[in-house]
Amino acid sequence: MEELFEFKLFAKHLAEISGKIIRSYFRTSINVDSKSDSSPVTIADKKSEELMRGEIMKHFPGHGIIGEEFGNHNETAEYKWILDPIDGTKSFICGTVTFGTLLALTKNDKPLLGVINQPILNEFLIGDNKTAELNGEKVSVRKCENLSEAVLLTTDHLHVKKYRDSEKFNSLTGKVKLYRNWGDCYGYYLIATGFADIMIDPIMNLWDLMALIPVVKGAGGVITDYYGGDPLKGNSIIAAAPGVHNQVVKLLN
Repeated sequence: MEELFEFKLFAKHLAEISGKIIRSYFRTSINVDSKSDSSPVTIADKKSEELMRGEIMKHFPGHGIIGEEFGNHNETAEYKWILDPIDGTKSFICGTVTFGTLLALTKNDKPLLGVINQPILNEFLIGDNKTAELNGEKVSVRKCENLSEAVLLTTDHLHVKKYRDSEKFNSLTGKVKLYRNWGDCYGYYLIATGFADIMIDPIMNLWDLMALIPVVKGAGGVITDYYGGDPLKGNSIIAAAPGVHNQVVKLLN
């Protein structure tokens, strides 16, 4: 328990130092480069991940690191930090706040801690699979039993058409109260803090999803892959209030 508390404090430290860098570049004129998969990357992504990696190696030299921008380090370690310095780089580039920094700590490849940090709004959300806290205050998903009462979010509905069954997804959008593209990690923040009910991403990378699991579970939500299975074994996510999660899985499949 004492060790977990130490890791939580260190995760907060990583969020704070990376947040300073990200804020310094937010809504400024910066160059945008394209990675091999054509996704954008900026100096803010790179510098913030570099700083976090350096701090991890300094304070926990035996730990491993998996980062979106600079790859893997000591990947057979018992403890590994999974870093996505800016989840939602397109949103960051466009000057919106629907992005964040994702941090996860795994033990034997199982997520122990997860962080969604929004550095512009100073919102630090951390979960440990059992509880979730926003800036030190406990948060939870809200009660939602019917799709007709639900707020549904996704990052990009074009990804649904590309990777999953778009007709079934469109059917779901017609059954909910409200559907919006308030996506990337901020959509999961809204689920965990009780402002939305369903968040879906049809395609995800390891650094996109690992931090979300302890946060959503800690807030009392259900998180699976697109087919209702273990999110660690898939490449997609459905996170939702317990009362509607099964309904969503059935409709999409």
